[in-house]
Amino acid sequence: MRWIIKLDEGLSWLSIFCGWVACAAMILMAGNVFFDVVARYVFSDVSIGMQEMEWHLYSVVFLLGIPYALRTDGHVRVDVLYTRWSDKTKAWINFIGAFIFIIPFSYLIWNYGYEFAVESYSMGEGSGDPGGLPHRWIIKSVIPISAVFTAIAGLNMATHALRVMSGEKTYEAKHGAEGLA
Repeated sequence: MRWIIKLDEGLSWLSIFCGWVACAAMILMAGNVFFDVVARYVFSDVSIGMQEMEWHLYSVVFLLGIPYALRTDGHVRVDVLYTRWSDKTKAWINFIGAFIFIIPFSYLIWNYGYEFAVESYSMGEGSGDPGGLPHRWIIKSVIPISAVFTAIAGLNMATHALRVMSGEKTYEAKHGAEGLA
């Protein structure tokens, strides 16, 4: 059981790291939007590259926020049923759900996302707009990276469920907005 505990804690750390990266990207995106607004309305200047950077940062927030949401139970589920179940039932649902839904879905996203990013790299794809960002493959590569971290978060969900099934851990009731903020 000791190796499950170490594995669970390591996987948890990776998912929380994704949350911190998403949080940093959110702060950078807020600064980017502020810069765009000031540049547009105060100086009547528009930067296509900075506008595209907003989309890229939002992609990082969304894609790397998924593993963090899975780790912290911030994802959508049918709480009307889930909250009434015992910890062992929740653990079985999470364990089975991780291996039937999360990990296979992550594999599909990784497989197609990897091809998508490699094709973009091979073409030397950049922005179609003048003044836009080059190297679009960089942001497209976040898709398969996110899929890997989502699979890791799914595996973390399963290891945590095993710890709950053994009686060593419990699922804590959530009471409002928690997380990195």
